[in-house]
Amino acid sequence: MVNYQYIARDAAGQEVAGVMQADNEAAVVRTLDERKLFPVRVAEQAVARRGLMLRKRIRLRDVGVMYGQLADLLRAGVPMVRSLETIARSSANRRLGEIVLKVRDAISQGQTFADALAAHPQVFPVLHSAMARAGERGGFIEDVLTNLSDFLDRQDELQSKVRGAMIYPLVLVSLGVIVTLFSLVVLVPRFKPMFHGIPLPTPTTILFALSDLFMEQWHVLISLLVLAGLGVTAFLRSDFGRQAWARWRLKIPIFGPAVTMVSITRFCRILGTMLANGVPILQALGIAKDATGNVVLAGSIEKATENVRAGEPLNQPLRQSGMFPAEIMEMIAVAEEANQLEKVLLQIASTVERRTNRQVDQAVRLIEPLILVVIAGCIAFVAVGLMYPIFTMSRMLRR
Repeated sequence: MVNYQYIARDAAGQEVAGVMQADNEAAVVRTLDERKLFPVRVAEQAVARRGLMLRKRIRLRDVGVMYGQLADLLRAGVPMVRSLETIARSSANRRLGEIVLKVRDAISQGQTFADALAAHPQVFPVLHSAMARAGERGGFIEDVLTNLSDFLDRQDELQSKVRGAMIYPLVLVSLGVIVTLFSLVVLVPRFKPMFHGIPLPTPTTILFALSDLFMEQWHVLISLLVLAGLGVTAFLRSDFGRQAWARWRLKIPIFGPAVTMVSITRFCRILGTMLANGVPILQALGIAKDATGNVVLAGSIEKATENVRAGEPLNQPLRQSGMFPAEIMEMIAVAEEANQLEKVLLQIASTVERRTNRQVDQAVRLIEPLILVVIAGCIAFVAVGLMYPIFTMSRMLRR
């Protein structure tokens, strides 16, 4: 998505400015129209390098804590500007404190809290500003901030769970690659003079050929790896590549269902949280679609958005996508009929999150022995390639 700067006017003719994330200018105009704003100017905003650094340095956990503190201060009767100033001074993250001060300054100049957040999309995504805008209009901004804090805590916990589960397998793979390269570059060349002039078995011939390749053609291998990396990056950045990679990930045994469940959890929690805080369903679906992290699921949600815009139920296109389990679709269908969609979506998110944690644990338990078997196979191949000629030479000497 791209950041767009916009200038619009409300029903009273007052000028409203801000920044919005969207796929194109038409999406910005459509969103402004849903907010009952008349767009005057919409232009793409260049993403600054500083903004990218802020995105990397400011964690979800820090933003969630900031929202929780702000909600507590507002409930205690502290004005918004003073609350933000207090949070900025006490923030452990200096960069977040600087952004909070900018938000305070914008509010002091007459902007709304939601517009002040929207001016910093690298820290406060459009999801945050949309919920804040609904809370300001409905007069329940404290509840919105509390829900945002809880939402970010859960999202950070899920991401930490997935990252933590992948650390040990990645360490095993790294050690296996290091041991194999060390054997081919250091150990194998020392054995070559010993076997000079004798017939070599096939494993030893392959082992020596690989060693020569890494020793003599290392620059070619590095060049090929760089070219392959650039090619893969260019492929994944294309629309076709993103679609293909998203579909392929879902078909990986064990990990495919886990990836699907993570995307469903994000969709249900984001959509349920926004609906519970008064965000219109069309705007909420547009934001939830981009936050799933899965192109295939986003396409299904986009179709569902068109159905909802036409006055049809949400569950039908989601059911046709084949990504949502049957029991989840039944719960969504019943919730739509009972007008309890936001509550049911949050319940689904909690249930699916627990199921996803179990699937991630199961996948890690299965992949760890597989990696160990592969590493053991590589080491065994090196050992056989080096020891087999020695056994052959010892038998020839005995004869």
